[in-house]
Amino acid sequence: QVQLVESGGGLVQAGGSLRLSCAASGRTFSTYFMAWFRQAPGKEREFVAHISWPGGLTYYKDSVKGRFTISRDNAKNTVYLEMNSLKPEDTAVYYCAAGKVALSYEYWGQGTQVTVSS
Repeated sequence: QVQLVESGGGLVQAGGSLRLSCAASGRTFSTYFMAWFRQAPGKEREFVAHISWPGGLTYYKDSVKGRFTISRDNAKNTVYLEMNSLKPEDTAVYYCAAGKVALSYEYWGQGTQVTVSS
């Protein structure tokens, strides 16, 4: 069982930056694939970024490539999403997810709100 708690969301102006954190419980965190998803009002949840274990491979949604960076610190059981050059269309609730199989996620956090003003 893995429990995920996101933090770091907030209100930022367009062009600004935020860093989201996702703290995971469990001693086997380092063996999980981790990802960030987001859900904007009235839209379906969508994939944002993924990182393999032990952390060598990353994959991003096209619209965030070059602006967002996913990383993980296995010693701290934490995965991060560094978001730069934020746009109003990045406004959403951001969710952390974990899974034992690549691109298949069993565990989800409660989400953290990111609002980008124009």
